[in-house]
Amino acid sequence: MRQTALPAGLVSLADHEHHAHRALAPAVWAYVSGGAADEITLRANAQAWQAIDLLPRVMRRLAGGHTRVKLLGREWPHPIFVAPMAYQRLAHPHGEQATALAAASLGAGLVLSTQASTLLENVACTFLPEPDRGPLWFQLYLLPDRGFMKTLVQRAEAAGFEALVLTVDAPVQGARDRERRAGFRRPADITAVNLAGRVAPAARTLKHGQSKLFDDLMTHAPTWDDIAWLRSITSLPVLLKGVVHPDDARQALVCGAAGLIVSNHGGRTLDTMPATAALLPRVLQAVAGDAPVLVDGGIRRGTDVLKAMALGAAAVLVGRPVLHGLANAGATGVAHVLRLLRDELEIAMALTGCVTLADAPGVLASSGD
Repeated sequence: MRQTALPAGLVSLADHEHHAHRALAPAVWAYVSGGAADEITLRANAQAWQAIDLLPRVMRRLAGGHTRVKLLGREWPHPIFVAPMAYQRLAHPHGEQATALAAASLGAGLVLSTQASTLLENVACTFLPEPDRGPLWFQLYLLPDRGFMKTLVQRAEAAGFEALVLTVDAPVQGARDRERRAGFRRPADITAVNLAGRVAPAARTLKHGQSKLFDDLMTHAPTWDDIAWLRSITSLPVLLKGVVHPDDARQALVCGAAGLIVSNHGGRTLDTMPATAALLPRVLQAVAGDAPVLVDGGIRRGTDVLKAMALGAAAVLVGRPVLHGLANAGATGVAHVLRLLRDELEIAMALTGCVTLADAPGVLASSGD
């Protein structure tokens, strides 16, 4: 795979963002970086992590420290995942395959989007051979075409994906004003290739006064009952992404979810939701250790990763910064973004006296340690 040289002067994820802003077409940038409505939640995500204070411990024995974590019965190199993101060929011609190569090389987990612009089999073939790779998971939206859904899940299983991530917080797309102002249109040659062949439900004939959303589209929206159906057609663990209410967290466990991902969809669906850093403790309290809880949204520094782990997260997912690295230098750029986060996490651990991530809860200023 052809590599792109890394531009000079990139030493942080913020640098990658600034460079990607110049590298991408304005409409594509609006799609990649924009959020819902007034983007209050989008901004709050990063600000919430920044507002958490660290209280370091000193003079501890740090030799032999590591970032390894255990998740779903296996040990992995570190707790950083690439979040599921659609149409990555918008950022670079190599798209998801470049992201997979970089993530595998850096030991990061990878969650491939159902709306990937690269065949899931090709991504798996790129990712799985790396001996020190992280987990490989496949993200789903529940579609009305059950036959197609079953085939898609079977394809993911056969390709070697190790878990399914069902996104549950987006039965409809958010009102993304920035994207609409920019006039974003997806190029005809960039499609959700893994969804080819699905049968869309026929539009309903609406009576006067009925809603296209509630009386047509939402008649196919998934419910808790669909979790049982999904679990019945696969042997893979199923995690639910977008669970933020404690009652929903408890219901997810009743339905057999193997884990939860606290997410507000990067601020792209419902604006004025709380930041994920604020939502995470509530979900953790509801789950009470019965399943791993991951978190995404606004992770921009290794200190953010450490704070998430200190609050009790099992791992973190990173979205937009990966696309920034991809736009800047393909697989090389993604690898650089992931390397920066990993290095910053290790630095933060050393400077707060954490030999392993099990020590992380004691480094929060509010912990009373």
